[in-house]
Amino acid sequence: MTQSMPAPLDPLTADAAALDAADPLAPFRERFDLSDDVIYLDGNSLGPLPTGAAERIAVVVREEWGEGLIRSWNTAGWIEAPLRVGAKIARLVGAAPHEVVVADSTSVNLHKVIHAALAAQPGRKTILSEPGNFPTDLYLIESAIRTLGKGHQLVLVPREEIAARCDTDTALVLLTHVHYRTAELYDMAAVTAAAHAAGARICWDLSHSLGAMPIDLNAARADYAVGCGYKFLNGGPGAPAMVFVAERHHETLETPMGGWIGHARPFAFEDTYAPAPGIARLQCGTPPVLSLAALEVGVDLMLEADLTQVAAKSRALRERLMARVAATCGPYGAEVIGPPIGQPRGSHVSVAHPSAYAVMQALIARPRRRSTIGDFRVAPSAPARAGVAGSLVESEDAPLAGVMRFGITPLYLRFADVDRAVESIEEVLRTGVWQEPRFQVRRAVT
Repeated sequence: MTQSMPAPLDPLTADAAALDAADPLAPFRERFDLSDDVIYLDGNSLGPLPTGAAERIAVVVREEWGEGLIRSWNTAGWIEAPLRVGAKIARLVGAAPHEVVVADSTSVNLHKVIHAALAAQPGRKTILSEPGNFPTDLYLIESAIRTLGKGHQLVLVPREEIAARCDTDTALVLLTHVHYRTAELYDMAAVTAAAHAAGARICWDLSHSLGAMPIDLNAARADYAVGCGYKFLNGGPGAPAMVFVAERHHETLETPMGGWIGHARPFAFEDTYAPAPGIARLQCGTPPVLSLAALEVGVDLMLEADLTQVAAKSRALRERLMARVAATCGPYGAEVIGPPIGQPRGSHVSVAHPSAYAVMQALIARPRRRSTIGDFRVAPSAPARAGVAGSLVESEDAPLAGVMRFGITPLYLRFADVDRAVESIEEVLRTGVWQEPRFQVRRAVT
């Protein structure tokens, strides 16, 4: 079958070099350990290595751990790190310094927040979320319901119906600010106001927006928020996560995990748990010092940037990618999903294709200076392809169908990188190289 020719690009899209030369964020690229041999578009799953992180970890290992030994808990600021780094992240999310702590993982912090919200409103039994939300959010709600055994229920409602569904039985609304698959963006202030109007509390999962765009939790009157450190904050694989609780809830904040570091007097070694004041009680076990050190470098780097410039460049990069994919790759079965150009969205672009997994593997395997690294997510249902988050497609006859997800990270991504990436996508699709058997084998991590 003869493929139709791609539509020609507007001549104005051939200005990548000029845009990169004028980019105020361009100097940040040198702060990352990135090779020009690879176009790294996986920043929404794992950010690259900041050059300062390797140096910082070396100091922690050789000097603080190697020479300081146990003394470094006092002399090197190890014990204060969760609150210190949390206070820095607070500046990125519109929170007060004492409203954020870094501890554990996003999933563990969600567990704490869900239980805290339900404990605060024992007469309410419903937790609202949306179909197709990130799975760990839904799994943790289900786990909390099983653990509590007090008649609670999880209700999944399409995003356009969330506000109307909040009622006097709603205890918690738990939503992801930017949808992990479609990049749809909630109006945080409007949805929070709707939850509060019904007397409910709300928790925002910021994992796909933290460090990628301006966030103002207190202006939106959010109750709780969580977010990971290994994506746009570039904190490294398995980096610890942040958790936010509005100050107005601190006095009554209950944690289901009363670990010793969250105790009011951890080194008094008392037999009975007494919670630390405020957000500090959401700590649990001993802080992971090496991971916190790496994360702090990524957070400090982000704090040097102007988030308004970050958001503007994110929009320019993602809309460039969307336009060029639509113009050159549509004839080969590729389709950009989620909000269209000109509409608010998160800092990633998902491209649907019947064999998205194999296409992505072929892109990653391309030779020097042509490799493009993104990731694969399982296919959404028809409603999600229209821009509404839907349920997963579990068809056994299409295990490779889904979306190629490309993270747009403005601190290091260049306009020329976007153009090179789209050229690679078009070539892989046009030549059909993705059909080789080696690209059909699903790996453990996609």
